[in-house]
Amino acid sequence: QTQPMKRIITILIVSLSIGANAQQDLLVSQYMFNHLLLNPAYSGSHEYMMATLLYRKQWVDFKGAPETQVASLHGPLGLSQFGWGALISHDKIGVTDRTDAYLNAAYHLKVGAKLRLSLGLRGGGGYYSYKNSDLTYWDEGDPAFAGNRVSKFLPNVGAGLYLYSKKFYAGVSVPTILSYDPSKSLSLDVSGGEVVPHQVRHYFATVGTALELSQDVVMKPSVLVKYVDKAPVEVDFNLNFLLANTVWIGGSYRTGDSFVGILELQLSKKLRLGYSYDFTFTDIKDYSSGSHEIMLGYDFGYDIMKIKTPRYF
Repeated sequence: QTQPMKRIITILIVSLSIGANAQQDLLVSQYMFNHLLLNPAYSGSHEYMMATLLYRKQWVDFKGAPETQVASLHGPLGLSQFGWGALISHDKIGVTDRTDAYLNAAYHLKVGAKLRLSLGLRGGGGYYSYKNSDLTYWDEGDPAFAGNRVSKFLPNVGAGLYLYSKKFYAGVSVPTILSYDPSKSLSLDVSGGEVVPHQVRHYFATVGTALELSQDVVMKPSVLVKYVDKAPVEVDFNLNFLLANTVWIGGSYRTGDSFVGILELQLSKKLRLGYSYDFTFTDIKDYSSGSHEIMLGYDFGYDIMKIKTPRYF
């Protein structure tokens, strides 16, 4: 009876790790500076190309805590009303890895003197895996975990709407429309070594505006609502201030989870550097010292130096 118990315990550990990774779509704190992370309809919403690199270290000092790297690029398709985008992300939590790659397409329609509506689609998928060599076994010779890497690729598609102007935006999106094995967090065929991650549909709704308080101060409040099937609704309340068109400073309150402090520097008209720190108030706070996130953005293509009216989103 000890052998089945060993297998069950080990599978449970893997299940918790993969399940936590698969159930959560891309989790970052600085999404308000790059909506492509949440909504494919954001692709091409600027006159120029936008490239972004992001690194997130979650729950510092907690062994096996999530780490995330993201690279994104998007822009208009020539002088047409179409936009395109690409996003690659990698998440590691515990012994599991998840790599996602998506291509976006968006169509931007003028619906008012200063208002545009964009419809966006994306296609791609996620590659989930864990390495047996990273696990600790009670029985090193257990054939149930023979082999080094167990992996699975899940294709997916997403869609979104994005309504925007120079000083306002609202959007809804479903980044992963297809759901897999929603009845359980993980199915693991012990004899065949097959891993099937659990992935459910995520829904996002967001709205924000920019208010010019003075010539040198702009206030940008925004709200993000997140919903996942069979889980509580989560809401982010964000408030950021732009000082002298150079420094963004502000923060977020994530219901039931954390406070976030945000600082972004506009190093030039083309280059941006952002940093955020999450102060969690869940039980994990007793085992970690918060979460760090760094984002680097570079805008190019269109003659940015001639743009006089800033875009705040």
